[in-house]
Amino acid sequence: MISVSNVTLRIGKKALFEDVNIKFTEGNCYGLIGANGAGKSTFLKILSGNLETTKGDVIITPGQRLSVLEQDHFKYDDYSVMDTVIMGNERLYQIMKEKDAIYAKEDFTDEDGIRASELEGEFAELDGWEAESSASMLLNGLGVETELHYSTMRDLDGSVKVKVLLAKALFGNPDILLLDEPTNHLDLDAIAWLEDFLIDFENTVIVVSHDRYFLNKVCTHTADIDYGKIQLYAGNYDFWYESSQLLVRQMKEANKKKEEKIKELQEFISRFSANASKSKQATSRKKALEKIQLDEIRPSSRKYPYIDFRPDREIGNEVLTVEHLSKTVNGEKVLDDITFVMGRNDKIAFVGGQELAKTTLFQILMGELEPDEGSYKWGVTTSQAYFPKDSTAEFDNDMTIVEWLTGYSPIKDVTYVRGFLGRMLFAGEDGVKKVKILSGGEKVRCLLSKMMISGSNCLVLDEPTNHLDMESITALNNGLIKFPGAALFSCHDHQFVQTTANRIMEILPGGQLIDKITTYDEYLASDEMARKRTVFTANKGEDEN
Repeated sequence: MISVSNVTLRIGKKALFEDVNIKFTEGNCYGLIGANGAGKSTFLKILSGNLETTKGDVIITPGQRLSVLEQDHFKYDDYSVMDTVIMGNERLYQIMKEKDAIYAKEDFTDEDGIRASELEGEFAELDGWEAESSASMLLNGLGVETELHYSTMRDLDGSVKVKVLLAKALFGNPDILLLDEPTNHLDLDAIAWLEDFLIDFENTVIVVSHDRYFLNKVCTHTADIDYGKIQLYAGNYDFWYESSQLLVRQMKEANKKKEEKIKELQEFISRFSANASKSKQATSRKKALEKIQLDEIRPSSRKYPYIDFRPDREIGNEVLTVEHLSKTVNGEKVLDDITFVMGRNDKIAFVGGQELAKTTLFQILMGELEPDEGSYKWGVTTSQAYFPKDSTAEFDNDMTIVEWLTGYSPIKDVTYVRGFLGRMLFAGEDGVKKVKILSGGEKVRCLLSKMMISGSNCLVLDEPTNHLDMESITALNNGLIKFPGAALFSCHDHQFVQTTANRIMEILPGGQLIDKITTYDEYLASDEMARKRTVFTANKGEDEN
């Protein structure tokens, strides 16, 4: 068990945490959630002892071992993969090295023999004889091939290093496991293995992740950071989200009824308090009025944008026809004879690891690039809105947000434009911000405002969830589900793709196209290699602590 008592952390004048008290118990997996900047990663650092608090204590049950997923991919470059994983149990690794040093001595003394005997006893207690076997099982489970297990870490590419560091954190059955974005840069097979591992893990897990699908699979509890406090809820992320929304609605409804009752009592009092025959009744009503207290609804610091794509006209039957499209970029053929017809109800998700191929196809369809071969044709009833992966050029000017969006609005009215910006959390003075100084998340919200104001019936979105927090991702996800038009998009968020797309396309390394009318989960279940080709990548918000 790990708990915190009266923990406060101040950064300058700002209190990131204020008198936090919380207990994490064995057998549970806690998803740590909060708005960007709430301090999720910071709290993990406090729990691990890597960050001193202003006041308060972190209490760990005596004798329990805590393990942390490390983020420094170069720290162990001088060690072998096997040694790195076994270092997950620091004491066991120390014993192994001390044993090896003693046995390597040419002048082996009696004292050495006694010490070796002591070490052997402790080594056995820590399951030292099974250490290499256990490490290999973890590595194999995560997809690190056996021939790499004794390689030097610096010889591995980044994606394999990530898996080794994760295996290190999991090694030796730690009592408390702290994981910050454990699915980042993992292929879907490795993520599925990790999900099963954590579901079966009997000790304490505390995890921070932008992957809602992952949190829903593994978490038994949700720890919500808000207003410098941490509130614990039973259930996974979706359960927390739905129940928190329901609670707010119920409180608002209860307050509405109370307000109606107050109004009724006030009217009675004002009408009859001067009337002698009614004065006794009015007095009792006045006392009743005094007892009614409106429940304080403290709005969450989280802000949910309102994303609603409404087409100006209904889409016809002919949407998009692509015929024999090919394109070579920097000597690499990224698109090879791509052919497909898009229907009016299609929401097509482009998945897999060929990021350049997906972006190139979208740029061609939006007229930004010319294909080497082939053609495409949009239907006459279609109108397109585009979310580019790289929007740098879009914001390289001195315009304010209002001026920028007005340029794309069919109605050149500031009030009309500000309405769309308000939906996307740009309120009041935010509208006069210069677009060139916006954060990544703010730029994304601007682009989504541009798409909404266009009234288009065909949407093309290239990684729209990058830089967004979970609240904005959820809002965009719901908005695209409700959208009555057609859409082509690429996205790393598993839940986003699964709940939105009715058709899956994947461009293979050679540029060929796989096209299946199916859900994402069904597609992955039918193709083992597809799971290995797809890697989850989360972009943390720039203001995350």
